[in-house]
Amino acid sequence: MCYESLLVLALLAVLFLLPHIILGAFARRPASPVLMWAHCFLVLLIYFVWFWLHGGQTLAMKTWRIRLVSVDGRPIRPAQALLRYLLCWPGILLILLGIGILWAVFDRDGQFLHDRLSGTRLILA
Repeated sequence: MCYESLLVLALLAVLFLLPHIILGAFARRPASPVLMWAHCFLVLLIYFVWFWLHGGQTLAMKTWRIRLVSVDGRPIRPAQALLRYLLCWPGILLILLGIGILWAVFDRDGQFLHDRLSGTRLILA
């Protein structure tokens, strides 16, 4: 997750900077915080869902040889990828004190809570 966060931060830096510079140059005022969070949410949604649907691995997952599959071992469906992404947020954020991550410590297969709920699992590739 730490390696993935470095890649995601670099991606967000580039994709935040471009619209902010372009729109900021015309508007001469900072963008709305709600708009910035929505932009972040959508950029991350596109990044994760696209990689999960095209090979089951993000760039960091390829490095660590981890693959995302459905519980039956097949490639995940678009609905599963979207559901997994949406369920990651409350499980990772401090709202639930990271319970989605801590779940893996007590799970019999070492899977995250959002994987259990979305019908996906992480395997070694």
